[in-house]
Amino acid sequence: MQSTSTPLETIDRPFITWQRIIDWAQEHYRCRTFSKDERIPARPGLLYLVQKGSVRLVGSAQVSAAAAKSKSADKTTEEAFLGFVGAGQPFELVAQSPFTLQAYAHTDQTHVVWMYWHDLDNWPHFRREILDAFRYQHQRKLLWLSTLGQRRTIDRLLGFLTLLIEEFGEPYVGDGEPDVVRGYRLPWTLTHAQIGSAIGSTRVTVTRLMGKLRSKGLINTEDDNLICLPAKSNPQKTKNQKQDLEDSLEDSLEDSLEDSLEDSLEDSLEDSLEDSLEESA
Repeated sequence: MQSTSTPLETIDRPFITWQRIIDWAQEHYRCRTFSKDERIPARPGLLYLVQKGSVRLVGSAQVSAAAAKSKSADKTTEEAFLGFVGAGQPFELVAQSPFTLQAYAHTDQTHVVWMYWHDLDNWPHFRREILDAFRYQHQRKLLWLSTLGQRRTIDRLLGFLTLLIEEFGEPYVGDGEPDVVRGYRLPWTLTHAQIGSAIGSTRVTVTRLMGKLRSKGLINTEDDNLICLPAKSNPQKTKNQKQDLEDSLEDSLEDSLEDSLEDSLEDSLEDSLEDSLEESA
């Protein structure tokens, strides 16, 4: 497996072009450095370039089946992890009620440059590269959607991690064999809660399924809990096809039970809250 990310700063382009853009941004006060987890005050209509570090995109929606069923339901929203934007890559945010997109610095010292689209007229070649980068991001999102369409949560989890590490992964080597690439790892940490929000699951379920993937040799963790994919996936072979079938049925049953319990619990809490409010009124 090799990283397929093609950051703009590594594209074969004269270095002076990128340096001119940085100088222009500093001259027009169009750049800023953000701390880890600091929200980037992005707004629609502007183009953003990540010069250094990484940006985490999240989304939320004021759409709730519970809110539609009960007027008294809490309208709090949960943020869903939508992906990373690495160094040298562009991003923009769209606004369409009731959906909201936001950007956060995922690492410390994340440097972001912003401009209007017409500002790219000063650098026609760079404008083409920006459009190519957005086309590449669009293609990756289609793969992301196909992964999220998987029925089993463990398949969504593995597909999600694979796509992330394919795009942003860095090779890592063993201490005893510095010339041998053991696999590829995500260069940034990602919490189980963030992973769960991306694949439509819970933190507890993600933690359990991560353990299963590790036991099968499909993933491992290195250093500061960085998620890794082995260079050659060597999942532990089960004794026979019967064992494989049992594992598959077990995962499917767990997913079904989990969804059923979550729905039942939400309905029960909602009805209880609604009854209590009606009695107090």
